[in-house]
Amino acid sequence: QVQLVESGGGLVHPGGSLTLSCVAPGSIFDFHAMGWYRQAPGKEREMVVISYRYTTTNYADSVKGRFTFSRDFAKNTVYLQMNSLKPEDTGVYYCNAVKFSGSNDRKYDYWGQGTQVTVSS
Repeated sequence: QVQLVESGGGLVHPGGSLTLSCVAPGSIFDFHAMGWYRQAPGKEREMVVISYRYTTTNYADSVKGRFTFSRDFAKNTVYLQMNSLKPEDTGVYYCNAVKFSGSNDRKYDYWGQGTQVTVSS
């Protein structure tokens, strides 16, 4: 599978903002779902947001009202705008995309390499 290309991580103070970008290996119209996951040190990976192509976008309770998922179809890119960041938002953030292709509807699951987000004073 082809990896997604992520960028935008960094170090910010509590209350600050970051925008993460994820460039897909093709038109994002082809992906049935896209989203972001994160993994804090010593913890399991958790869903941050998942967006279904023609239905809805669901956020984890911990980020509702602070994070916003968006798409730029012309650039084959999705974003995660993160505001009012807290220390507990610290972790490696991964972009994910899923599509089904071919006569047998083979599943293609794309992941980025991850980008580090650190929220600290």
